[in-house]
Amino acid sequence: MPAGLARAAAPARRGRLRFALRISGFFLLALLALFAGGFGWFADKVSHMTTPLNPERADAIIVLTGGQSRLDAAMELLASGKGERLLISGVHPSASRRQLQAAMGGDKQLFSCCVDIDRAALDTIGNAEESAKWVERHAYGSIILVTNNYHMPRSLLEMSRLLHGARLEPYPVVNTNLGNGGWLTKPEALRVLLTEYSKYVLALVRGIVPLRPTAEGVTLAEASVANSDKQPGRVIP
Repeated sequence: MPAGLARAAAPARRGRLRFALRISGFFLLALLALFAGGFGWFADKVSHMTTPLNPERADAIIVLTGGQSRLDAAMELLASGKGERLLISGVHPSASRRQLQAAMGGDKQLFSCCVDIDRAALDTIGNAEESAKWVERHAYGSIILVTNNYHMPRSLLEMSRLLHGARLEPYPVVNTNLGNGGWLTKPEALRVLLTEYSKYVLALVRGIVPLRPTAEGVTLAEASVANSDKQPGRVIP
């Protein structure tokens, strides 16, 4: 290309580059604004969740491991007749049934007759997969789902994708009062909410693109499910 034409084309290329950068910056800002707005909605929703004082009776109860308070709440629901059977999903393979019963307390006879233990689930997706098998096996039509308030939106999302024939009744366990914007003044609560919101967004994306989070990053959901069937583990939602 002659030197004159090259000099004439250079400003045009720089102009196109600046335009592309401006468009990219606009979309980035829009995505950040959308993420921030969604986080505000998520935090407000979670902070206003309360533990039901007298939930309606359901066919069964499912609790996702991740804290003693969840297990205690689930056992209390079972003891009060809110469900005929309890599934504890995501128990560590090394935890024996006797150790779990001792940690949860309650009636030994009730635990022996009416509590099932899932040790296969590795994460919230695994919780949903194993819970769906359990619900289908027992032909339950309604389930009380027990987990922490910050974990409830993602748990309901994953469960609803697989438990098509069962009605889900959320039973959020609240360990820290986050009402009236309290999460803004508690750094640890803010960190937990932001982390959980990011996972919730990823779960929403999975509804469009079949991706699944792993320790190494993100892989196709189908491949990850196949691998998880071969690996023991525990749930840390």
